[in-house]
Amino acid sequence: MADKQVEIATANAPIHVTDADFDQAIKEHPYVIVDFWAEWCAPCRAIAPMIDELAKTYAGKVTFVKLNTDENPRVPQQFMVMGIPTLLFFKDGKLVDQVIGFVGKPALAEKFKQHAADVVAA
Repeated sequence: MADKQVEIATANAPIHVTDADFDQAIKEHPYVIVDFWAEWCAPCRAIAPMIDELAKTYAGKVTFVKLNTDENPRVPQQFMVMGIPTLLFFKDGKLVDQVIGFVGKPALAEKFKQHAADVVAA
């Protein structure tokens, strides 16, 4: 698991997590955005490039993770994710916000800036 921790900390792309390692990823990183998605979900595929771009832009400051809801049902149930794509924003291990459904790049960037201002300024 230590190798995956290093991978998550230094990644410039979203890291795929599972029900088994989700909690650890949230606890070990101060700011995490989780993308709940599924292979068959067209809006999930549409938002993915925006998530990838944000991950590159904020590499080392914000950890982006992806969780496939078809393969990992526990975490979506835990956070009552009823539709995908859903983005959950965690700060210091606590859920601080969410975006449900597809949103355009300007709206996603604005939501991101609301929560990441102190992180990205550092």
